[in-house]
Amino acid sequence: MAELHNATSPKDGSLPTTARGRRTRNAILHAAREIFEEDGFADARIADIMKRANVSYGSFYNYFESKHEVFREIVNSATGEMFLATRAESPQTADPVERIRYSTERYLEAYGRNTHIMRVIEQVTPYDDHFNTVSLEIRQLFVDRIAHSITRLQNEGLADPHLEPKLAASMLGGMVEHFAKVWFLMGETHDKNTAINTLTRLWAQAIGLTVTASGTKLAHKVDALT
Repeated sequence: MAELHNATSPKDGSLPTTARGRRTRNAILHAAREIFEEDGFADARIADIMKRANVSYGSFYNYFESKHEVFREIVNSATGEMFLATRAESPQTADPVERIRYSTERYLEAYGRNTHIMRVIEQVTPYDDHFNTVSLEIRQLFVDRIAHSITRLQNEGLADPHLEPKLAASMLGGMVEHFAKVWFLMGETHDKNTAINTLTRLWAQAIGLTVTASGTKLAHKVDALT
């Protein structure tokens, strides 16, 4: 899956060429997301989506082949927002620890904005092989990005050279991913700043960065590398 935002019409592989067509398609997506969030994937009906979007059967099937198809695009949109949030440029003066904090904060904020649809995704994935595969493909994009960052820090002499980047990336990404699930979906309550600072410290120290007492600055290179 080369792109998260593969927002194409399954009928002809292209987006609508007219403003009216784009409005109709967007209305279907907006209505479908509301229905999925309200009713869950299993109980959501195309008829309800059409009614909410005020479109006909013909209009729906002109842009999407099935309920699965429209849900997949909504999944891509939500997870794509979170992925792009982690890629947002941190301040140029930020050191590695500050960049970890910045990326973690952006991810959690994006997860929070998508809490309702993430709950539906969590319900569907264990029981649907297709969406399980899609979720793993999306997760791999996050893992690859984290692994690239770890490798760069290793090459700069800042991160533990003994870590296997992809495995470490999967574990660290899983830590933040699971915390977001427990916080936003399961209802655990935490102070935002404390949570982000703690995740940052755990992540930074796990890859061998030394963090100051404030948890926001890189103190110095790890002893083993100096």
